[in-house]
Formats: sequence, C-alpha cells, structure tokens
Amino acid sequence: MARRHPASANEQNPPPAGQPSDGAPGIGRRRFLGYVLAAPTLTVAAQAGAEALAPTTAGAAVPSLPGPAELLDLNDLLTAAALPTSHLITLRLEADGTVHFALPRAEVGQGVTTSSAMLIAEELDLPLEKVRVTLADARPELLFNQLTGGSNTTVSTYTPIRVAAAVARGRLLHAASLVLGEAVSTLTTKAGTVLSPAGAVLGYGELAARAAAVADSAVAVTLKDREDFRVIGTARRRLDALDAVTGRKKFAMDLRVEGALPTMVCRPPTINGTVRSVANLDAVRAMPGVTDAVTVSTGVAVRARTFGQCVDAIRALDVDWGPGTAEGATDATVLAELRRAELPLVVPPLPLLTKAVDARFTFRFASNAALETNCAIADVRPDSAEIWGSLKAPIVAQEQIALRLGLPVSAVRVHVTEGGGSFGRKLFHDAAHEAVEISEKLGKPVKLMWHRTDDFRQGRTHPMSTSRVRATYSLGEVLTYEQRHTSVATDFGHGIGEALTAEAARLPVADLTFSETMFQLTQTSPYHLGVTTQLLAETDKGYHTGSMRNIYSPNVRTAQELVVDALADRLDEDACALRRRLLKEARARAVLDEVARRGRWGRPMEPGTAQGIAVHPEYHSYVAVLAEIDCRPATTGRTVPNACTGPRVTKVVCAVDVGLAVNPKGLEAQMMGGISDGIALALTSGLHLRDGAFLESSWDNYFYTRQWNTPPELEIVVMPPTGDKPGGAGELAVAAAMAAVACAYGRATGTMPTDFPVNHTAPLPFTPAPAVPPVPASPTDGRDRVL
Repeated sequence: MARRHPASANEQNPPPAGQPSDGAPGIGRRRFLGYVLAAPTLTVAAQAGAEALAPTTAGAAVPSLPGPAELLDLNDLLTAAALPTSHLITLRLEADGTVHFALPRAEVGQGVTTSSAMLIAEELDLPLEKVRVTLADARPELLFNQLTGGSNTTVSTYTPIRVAAAVARGRLLHAASLVLGEAVSTLTTKAGTVLSPAGAVLGYGELAARAAAVADSAVAVTLKDREDFRVIGTARRRLDALDAVTGRKKFAMDLRVEGALPTMVCRPPTINGTVRSVANLDAVRAMPGVTDAVTVSTGVAVRARTFGQCVDAIRALDVDWGPGTAEGATDATVLAELRRAELPLVVPPLPLLTKAVDARFTFRFASNAALETNCAIADVRPDSAEIWGSLKAPIVAQEQIALRLGLPVSAVRVHVTEGGGSFGRKLFHDAAHEAVEISEKLGKPVKLMWHRTDDFRQGRTHPMSTSRVRATYSLGEVLTYEQRHTSVATDFGHGIGEALTAEAARLPVADLTFSETMFQLTQTSPYHLGVTTQLLAETDKGYHTGSMRNIYSPNVRTAQELVVDALADRLDEDACALRRRLLKEARARAVLDEVARRGRWGRPMEPGTAQGIAVHPEYHSYVAVLAEIDCRPATTGRTVPNACTGPRVTKVVCAVDVGLAVNPKGLEAQMMGGISDGIALALTSGLHLRDGAFLESSWDNYFYTRQWNTPPELEIVVMPPTGDKPGGAGELAVAAAMAAVACAYGRATGTMPTDFPVNHTAPLPFTPAPAVPPVPASPTDGRDRVL
C-alpha cells in the first residue's frame, strides 16, 4: 500500500491577488508579474523570474567535488530555455465558468494534463472538473517552451501556470467589486464563485466578460503558500482516465480526416536498407482495396481502404533491397567497436597503499517502442500542409517539414494529438515526416501507421554501451572513482539539442563535444567517492537511437551501484550502511532509510534469494529502491507459455522525494512504470543484432516486464514535501530500479552481473520472424497468448 502525504487542509482563502500577505517567505509569498490580455473574455498570461540553484553538500572522509549536473543539469537548462516565452502561455475563462488551457507540451500518458489542471484549479479556486486542458498546435513563437523531455514539463510550467491563474483570480475579484460595490479586500473566492461578506455570490462565468480587458496590461500577483493548498499535493485520479478505459480517448489513428486512408510502408530487412527495384508494383496496385503503391525514401508505401489490405499488399511486394547502414553488424562486432573506443582509466591502484575494484559492464540495445505504434496523418497540398500526430517537439517538426516542402512555416499546420506512450520516442517526428513524403508524392492525404515489427526493427533504440569502472580504496575509505562510459552514438537531432545549443553560455562544462556535454548535464553521483570522473565516448552512427527514458542513467547508475556493492564487500561493511555513509544529501539518506526500514533491509533470506538497494538523484529529485529477487532453480526454471522467465523480482519498495508532488497519485504511477522498465532492462528486455538487423519483432519476443515477472509485493512511498516546487519525476525510477535489481541478482547468485539484460547471452528464447516480408503473418492463436 502506498503512503501519501496530502497538503494541509487549511480552508482559509489567500489574500486577493496583488496584495501582500503574512507568513514565512518562500515561493508562495514572492511576487510575480502576470498579464491581462486584450480579448472578449478574460484571457491571462504570466511572466516568471528565474531562480538560482545551488547544491548543498554533506561531509565525508574523502568528499567529491560537485559535478556539472549538480550545478546546472539538463532540467535546469530546459527550464531556462522556456522562461523567455512563458508569458505566451495563456488561460481563457469562458462564460460557462470553465477555464481553457492549451498546454504547450505533449501528453503521452504521463498525466501532465491532469497536473496542469490541478495548478490552475489551485490558484483560481476552481473545481478541477471546470478546467479543460487541451494540447496546443505547434506555435513557433514559443521557441523552446513547446518541448516535452527531460522530466521538465511540470518543473518549467509550475510557476507560469500558477501566475496566470492568480492573475485571473485577481481580475475576477476586481470585476466583482465593481458589480457589488464592495472593496476587493472584503471578497473571497470558492469553488468558481466570488463571495461577499453580505452573502452575495457571483459565478466566474458571469464575471468573465466584465473581467476582460481592452488592452494588454501588467499585473503583480502573489501566489498561495504551500500550507494553503487544497488541490496541489492531493492525490487525484487522471481527468482522462474514464475516456482512456472506455476507448473514447482520441489518439492520432482515431481521428477522421477527410480522404486520409490507411497507409503503411514495406520496410527493408536490414537497418536503413534501400529499394533497388520492385518487381510487381503494378500487380500490388491492383490488389483489393489498394489505391496507391509508390517507392519512398524508407521503402515502398501502400495506401488502401483498410490497414488489413495494406498488410496484405506489403506481404505481396517483391522488392530487391540494397544494403543498409549496419550491414553485417552483430552484437559481437558492435561490442568490439565499443571496446576499441573506450577512454583509458588513469588512476592505477598503488601496491601496498591502495586496492581497487575493477569492472566492465555491457548493456545491449533496448527498444524505444511505445505501446502506441508510430503513426501520423498528413494532408499535403501544393501550397500548404496539415499534420496530426503525437509530437514532443512539434516546432522542430513544423520547421523541418516546411523546409522539405519548400513552404513557409506559416503554411504548415501541426496538430499535437494525445499519445499512447513515448519515453523519448516521440521527440522524433519520423512518422510525420514519412507521412508528409507519401502524401506529397501521391497528392492525397494519408493515415500512416507503422506495424509493430517496424517499431522494433527500424525504430528508435537505446544504444548499446559499455561502462569501464575503477574505484580505489584504502583504510576503509574510497579514494577515487573513474567511469568510462562508451556508447553507440545517441541521436539528439531534436529540440533538446537546439535548446542546449541556445543555452550554451550557461553550461558549467568546458569545451566538450555535444554528447559529452549532454552526458555531464544528466549524470550525477549521489555518493562521495573521492576524486570522481565520469566521461563519455561514442562510436558508430549507423543506428536509429534516441534519448530513451533517462538517456544514459540506467546503465551508468547500475554500473556504479554494483561497484558500490563490491566496495562494501571489500571494506567488510553493510551495503546499505556504506551507501548511507557516502551519500552527499540528507534527502538521499531519507529515501534510503525509508526503503531500508520498510523493506526490512538485511532480514534473513533463503539461499538463492537476496535484496538489493540503490539510490538515484535526478533533476532535483531523489529516489531509493529496495528489490528482492528469487534466483532459485524452481523459479528460474518455471515455464510460462510464450515467456522468458528466469529470476523473479518478488518485492520492491520505492521511496521518492520530488520536493513537492503536485499529484501524488500520478507520481506513484510514474514510479510503477519506471520500476517495470528497470526490471525489464536488468533481466529480460534487450534487442539481438544479427547481420545488420534486430531479431525481435514485437512485444511477444521482446519480453518486457509482464504479469509473470512483476513483483507480487510493491510499495511506493511518496515522501513528505521537502520544498515549495516540484522536481523531475518522469524518468526518475528507472535507473534506481534497474540498479537495485542488478544488485539483488548479484547477491543472490554470488557473482556480480556484468552483461545486461542478464538473459541476453542465453540461447535465443524465441524463433525470429522472417525479415522478408517485413510484416509477419497475423497470429491466429491470440486467445492462447493472453496471460
């Protein structure tokens, strides 16, 4: 059972907007500048100021200097990049008393539409169900304020949304005072109404037009104190939950765009293969339901009346394929290339003075496929284009599509739809770009959907990497820690890369390469490990990679936590006690103590079973995970139909501190998803590369965490607020969960795991589907596969 810490139930209303208040200073009692915009009904915006961020440190025998990410991390950079255009984020109050907000971020299942609505409801004293949050179309004027990534949405919009809502509340009070002839200071707000001491009640809707302005004007406002919150910090179910479970929620493929027919692409058998020729294009065009078949840059596109007819046509195509960018590559050849590119370790152990823990870890390619397959709708005309899709960087998509078509950006409309998952995948707009290419070539609108196999074999992956680690120690203390992480190149060709370039002057790093800078902005060690260096090297750009949930952190953190376990063993110290002694921050120690207590760290365990524990700091948040694993033969040898079983994680306790949790229920869901990701990456989920192609073709054989591999005992603890604003949460649990499971596996088996997922080098547990045709035959035994 999860423990939540709701905000104070203080029922007093805060002072009217713009008026000073008593109480301790903090973000709740600082003044901000907002704007009332000229409009027929009340429309408001916000301009927020930046805050300096300084880490706090704890003492240690051999303290480590702060790393770059402890001074300014990727989340800080994205917040700074969004700040200049925060005044363009607006709220609109309608005559029916509802507030409309077009969120300039993507909703891909993380719940930001709900948390954003909660911020508005809090400052405006409005029932949550009266807030309507939609997703904004691409707005080039927002620059970096329409970018979803780096666990940054709630962090960067937290103050601007609240300020805009506070401005609206102040204007409503002012309008009510004119109607009632009473001083603003005597009026209060509650549940979407303005109340007077005499008992008069005015609804927000009837005040909306009176509160509107004929010219833009600046207004100073004061936000609520945390102790006055009645919405923020309380557990709320998602506003879109009912629509999601009843099938009424609209994703891209649910939209009806006139003339847009189902379209799919016959893709090459190897990564980035090319079309030499098609032997039977005319015959395929004559197949039932097929309207068009044409060669495009990524394969052969087929447009038909139904997706089933598209599949039939793709399977019938006879294509002569040219080589791809990874021709002949295998796991072994990529690993050898990574080894050759590794940067050297520079601190040798000194005989008689120091000893060392030396380890090298291998992390295989992992799929970034989302539950919703890659898709987009495009309608390209001679002088315009219109695109629909779940896009996390819609401005970049709009600019690049306009450039490709030779059109002005204003002639390209990009509509952001809700997405069924992402975790970095939808930072790339390849489906939209492909749909545009097909629509332009055919002169017809298309509804493009990738097949699930396309996602796994030609989609984005978390790159294969190695981590070479050396930690030296002497007299019970860790003296140095070196980590050389070497990775297949991660593609940052999206908005985050542009934001980093734009904010380069803020970076606390030297003249590093782009990827090394990104690495330094995201990697933070929670421990004092003496002189610490963590460096990145990259190799091979022939793969479709991306910044999948955490970018480098799951692999880097897992390697470090396993080495900390090894250090504890060498120093004859309890693994949890050593971590506690070495942790830099009190908040990190608090989450570690919580999971150790609740998970009964150190309790007697059966042979072949064990506990593992890990801590992960990220974007001003902290998480600790305790995992228990069962590696006994009766468990690892169990048989589950169509499954890859192996070790079973039997229990997970997670404690999370994000400063201020806007919606603890949503935070719990994020942690659950991250834990499932971490278990999968540690134990079962990895792509096998053979002859320039990935063998996995669906969730059936990718073996993500399923019911047969989820922990029967799962506890999420949301820590009491430790600040007045939220930290990042979207990616937080993945690294700690993967590391805790890996440490538990090492303790249960008596051998440190060094190759992930741990089942990767075992005999291939499935028969690969053919690569030609690229779409496998549809299964006929679906009911037998339901678990």
